[in-house]
Amino acid sequence: MSRSFRLALVLLAVEVGLIAASAAAAPPNFLVVLADDLGFSDLGCYGGEIATPQLDALAAGGLRYTQFYNTARCWPTRAALLTGYYAQQVGRDALPQRRGGAAGQRPAWAQLLPEYLRPLGYRSYHSGKWHVDGRPLAAGFDRSYELDDHNNHFHPQKHFEDGHPLPPVKPGENYFSTTAIAAHAIEYLAEHARSHSDRPFFCYVAFTAPHFPIQAPADDVARCAERYGCGWDAIRAARFARQRTMLHLPGELAPLERNIGPPYKFPELLQLVGPGEVDFELPWNELDDGQRAFQAMKMAVHAAMVEGLDRETGRLIAQLRSMGALDNTLVLFLSDNGASAELMVRGDGHDRTAPAGSDKTFLCLGPGWSRAANTPFRRHKTWVHEGGIATPLVAHWPAGIAAQGELRRAVGHVIDLAPTLLHLAGGTWPVAADGRPPSPGRDLAPSFAADVPLPREPLWWLHEGNRALRDGDWKLVAAKQEPWQLYDLSRDRSEVHDLAVEEPQRVADMAERWQQITDEFERQAAVDR
Repeated sequence: MSRSFRLALVLLAVEVGLIAASAAAAPPNFLVVLADDLGFSDLGCYGGEIATPQLDALAAGGLRYTQFYNTARCWPTRAALLTGYYAQQVGRDALPQRRGGAAGQRPAWAQLLPEYLRPLGYRSYHSGKWHVDGRPLAAGFDRSYELDDHNNHFHPQKHFEDGHPLPPVKPGENYFSTTAIAAHAIEYLAEHARSHSDRPFFCYVAFTAPHFPIQAPADDVARCAERYGCGWDAIRAARFARQRTMLHLPGELAPLERNIGPPYKFPELLQLVGPGEVDFELPWNELDDGQRAFQAMKMAVHAAMVEGLDRETGRLIAQLRSMGALDNTLVLFLSDNGASAELMVRGDGHDRTAPAGSDKTFLCLGPGWSRAANTPFRRHKTWVHEGGIATPLVAHWPAGIAAQGELRRAVGHVIDLAPTLLHLAGGTWPVAADGRPPSPGRDLAPSFAADVPLPREPLWWLHEGNRALRDGDWKLVAAKQEPWQLYDLSRDRSEVHDLAVEEPQRVADMAERWQQITDEFERQAAVDR
């Protein structure tokens, strides 16, 4: 027997052994936890002072991504996360020549992740906000608690289980959205352990916290009540100081922008809420005593909502542990967009005399605190500057991620999650055919093992006229009806130093690429229509 032949046999044996080991390994479970309007720095493990011990523990036992992106808004992010495509590709956000929004309809080829996972033996569960067209069970979920009233966290009037309407919650029934969403998810997981333990699961938990109205149980608010009298300037500076040590983000803390306020105007707001409201990014020392007290109270409620979200995530993790499933469950935690500068009153209105954060109040975080929540970045939800689109991403999977407490600088996007989970489940993304374009998402799994860049096409954004393109370390960005700005994110992650004048050719090339992608999406939309 020749040496080369023996070597070939050895290599073949190794390959067969690897295939056998791969086949023998149980497919992973997936728990995706999505927060609503959570800022980049709101978690302790991303520099915040808010107490998030459960999420911090997941990060300490896994990974934190520092360059992961969403779409700047709630429903486009949900569409991208569950389909693996940009929301504009699946009819769920607008293009220059195509209307879009929360009422947009997906084309027939745009399936949701559970429909890909079901043939691989997975059962899928949803609890919380939906904000996708269609209904969860028709899209491949086996169980669903759908909270469709976002005007009150204490007594929603519109919610469903497995597609069936549930009775409206009455005031005083001891309901709170974050707790209820976790409780339904835990119920589904417990049922899975009892009746389907031989099958893997995908559990998608979409909290409505800390989205406005900022409301939280009184005891939670009381624990945070004395924390924010120092103001948003001091909180931003303290968060950034911690981030420099924890996250090693390049660049400086972006200064306040005095002309930036809510993205949508509600002229009657101050009449409804009172003189304590502040509708621009102003320095804290320019506020009067009444405004400072009112604003400090609002941030205390926001912090209480985040702490409640963390506590309920801990209950989800405890359920996985009790099932013996935690080791082989990939847990991903992220936010649908940056913190919000919106200011409005809707639903049941706002009672100025009611206790802070109670069910009779309707308040929003607003520009000053949103800017602190998005530290160190500029702008807010709806904008596609970093403050609107950068999300924390925590990944924890003891059986699949050996690293503990490490950072990952790979550039990722919510379009990557569906292809990644499908690949880990043993599936293959469908080929482009029958109107289906190639998926723009990439598999994140190689970054689980090492802090390596992921080869990818430029990332593209368009929302409410705000537009951006990230190509490598370069980002081209413009607010609605404003000229392009250019930033080198390898040195200036906070988008402070605009290089558009110094790099006109790069601006032109990237703007052309942005337009090419937009035109291709327009062409695809015309085919789908």
